Amino acid sequence: MKDNYLTAVFWISLCLVALVVLPGTIIPESFQDITRNVRVLIGTDLGWYYLLLVTFIVLFCLFLIVSPVGQIKLGDPDSEPEHSNISWLAMLFSAGMGIGLVFWGAAEPLSHFAIATPAADPGTVVALEDSLKYTFFHWGIHAWAVYAIVALALAYFKFRKKEKSLLSVTLKPLFGDRTDGPLGQVVDSVTIFATVIGVATTLGFGAAQINGGLNYLFGIPHNIWVQLVIITVTTVLFILSALSGIGKGVKLLSNINVILAVGLLAMAIAVGPSVTILNEFVDTIGHYLQDFFRMSFRTAANDEGQRAWIQGWTIFYWAWWISWSPFVGVFIARISKGRTIREFLVNVLLVPTVFSFIWFSAFGTLANSAQIMDGTLAGLATEEVLFGTFSYYPLGALLSGIAIVLVFSFFITSADSATFVLGMLSEDGSLYPHNRTKVIWGVLVSLIAVVLLASGGLDALQNILIIVALPFSFIILLMMLSLYIELNHEKKEMGLSIKPENYPEKDEPFKSYEDGGII
Repeated sequence: MKDNYLTAVFWISLCLVALVVLPGTIIPESFQDITRNVRVLIGTDLGWYYLLLVTFIVLFCLFLIVSPVGQIKLGDPDSEPEHSNISWLAMLFSAGMGIGLVFWGAAEPLSHFAIATPAADPGTVVALEDSLKYTFFHWGIHAWAVYAIVALALAYFKFRKKEKSLLSVTLKPLFGDRTDGPLGQVVDSVTIFATVIGVATTLGFGAAQINGGLNYLFGIPHNIWVQLVIITVTTVLFILSALSGIGKGVKLLSNINVILAVGLLAMAIAVGPSVTILNEFVDTIGHYLQDFFRMSFRTAANDEGQRAWIQGWTIFYWAWWISWSPFVGVFIARISKGRTIREFLVNVLLVPTVFSFIWFSAFGTLANSAQIMDGTLAGLATEEVLFGTFSYYPLGALLSGIAIVLVFSFFITSADSATFVLGMLSEDGSLYPHNRTKVIWGVLVSLIAVVLLASGGLDALQNILIIVALPFSFIILLMMLSLYIELNHEKKEMGLSIKPENYPEKDEPFKSYEDGGII
């Protein structure tokens, strides 16, 4: 029996990971300086490109929603979804940015209000309004559009065209069967590389955040040994979850995450300034919609200070979402069979976005209100801001305890999802990767996180993740062109306008690239 994980893509991606992990371990300071300089150069010289790209992705998603191709199912015409709407949304949300909401829920609005503001002076009423508006902007439709377009292309070619679950196959309308050779191996290796780096970085920073919370609440030492214990426990749990399969482990954890998150959110609104939170939510949505395109294209060409803020926040986020889109896209695609393109895009773009807006309205208002009270909250470390915020309100200790459990649960879910995705990609797109493959990747990712935490190389790894976003952004552009070509071909074959005239036969999908791609 063939060891499926010993593929060329597996070994290529492993070598790519070693090329960045070894310098980050041996010469962490020098490597960090080099990667930081490259990252700053990208943000300075190509910020305009990221703004145009992500906004174009948003507009392309909206075009597909209103287009007749929105009726096309991600699967055979008679296929039905594998998961309920609640479980589906819970899984895509947990994999996409669940842990980020807990980490940044209070910290980002506070930073935009009191530390580094987008445009106004810190602590002013304008800065207070901008704090939530720009947080909505960073975590809203733009972020989910990046995830959605990658996931849509993967799901469409897998379930509609009966191709493998690999990013390389989404380029077949352009390159034909050449995607089965070296070209495809490069694309899929970059996908695995980005996923490993992203998950290792998340494990490292997640362990630091949990350690920070335990230190703030209980005085537990903030050091590498505590973080090592946290990563070890997390690794055991997410590997056990991964071995149970996506229909059990990830789904169960995702549903638990949603229950805990909704419970924490409801309690925060109840103990905080409830009316102010709701007013901020409604008011900020208005500002967000009103300035949607202004923020989307804002480069601050004539203001160096504001331009630096955009590069440090907006451009950073756009690159971060792009670099995470292979992992999140593969996972969302895997769980989205049977849904129409329109249903898929509307739900992926709007449901997590609205929940995120409510989340940031609640925790951002709690943090900003606490800062206005005595002005000391902004002095805390980022990983301690949420716990410091809770200390100003009733039931603060209980809220902090739930938050730590939620971070831990999101932590396990993200790593579990990533292990599954890495297994899929390593086994030539298999929807049911072998347990041995998942264990190998789970252990490797955790070891990378531990080694880099101990050597201080995590910052360099984060820089690498942002750098990887640049070449992958070109792959996304090719994926969008390829998807448009194939959807347009199917639209013509089906006579698709309001209602299709022809459907593909079962297991005989329409393919524009039957005789090779156009390039």
